Amino acid sequence: MLLIGLLLVAGIVVFFGGSDRLEDPAARVEDRALNKAAPSSEIAARRDDEASSPLRPMSISPQLIEVPKPELSGQFLRMWRVSGSSICGALREAGIAMSEWKAASMRNRNYECYFQRVYQRDQARPLSSTFLKVRGNEAGEIVEIRARIIGPTTDAQGRLAPAVLRMFEIIVKQACWSDFEDSLTSIQNLRNVEYDRFGAYLRFTREADGGSNFDFVLGLKATSASQVRTKTYFSPERWLTGTDRRNVPGKVILTDRSGTMSANCAS
Repeated sequence: MLLIGLLLVAGIVVFFGGSDRLEDPAARVEDRALNKAAPSSEIAARRDDEASSPLRPMSISPQLIEVPKPELSGQFLRMWRVSGSSICGALREAGIAMSEWKAASMRNRNYECYFQRVYQRDQARPLSSTFLKVRGNEAGEIVEIRARIIGPTTDAQGRLAPAVLRMFEIIVKQACWSDFEDSLTSIQNLRNVEYDRFGAYLRFTREADGGSNFDFVLGLKATSASQVRTKTYFSPERWLTGTDRRNVPGKVILTDRSGTMSANCAS
């Protein structure tokens, strides 16, 4: 019995010793797997951190941001490219006795020049006359040009006399709006013409009573959203050289001030 008990104890000791040796390799394999997984998780964490971190500031080349050139604005914006005094001078050079460009009155900041001649009249009213006025402001910017002809002289074909037509030719060509030049044919033939084109308007119409009185008007109508935005963009007072340290050299800052610009017509 004693021998049997010793054998049982020895067998139990041998059994548990072998099970420990069998479990050790598995434990070591598991430890190695955990050690390999740890670096992978750290790499993934670093990538997530890099993705969530804000982008580093980038410098902008000065060539990418340039102040708009006022002389190019006429390609995108309807504007007077001649001053009031210049167009009055051009009309005088053509033989039309325009007055000097000056204030309408002593307390009035509106400026104008005008021409008026009555060729024939009765006791009540003129039967044949020509009236022309260019209106603007003290900066020389034109607001509107108006004319009125009563009983105009015509040739055998009913066309307007060249001396009067010359007045409208100078006005339209001095404005440098080539898309309005085709109106001169209608004016020469005393036909109604009304244009509203890209921020400007031109009208030459016979009075409603059907007589031989005609009214002419030419002016800006820059009220559309596209015209206002374009005028604002090209306004030189809105573009200032940047001095903020956050701006690269040559970068510009857009201010909130508005302004106007003008360019002279080459003709």
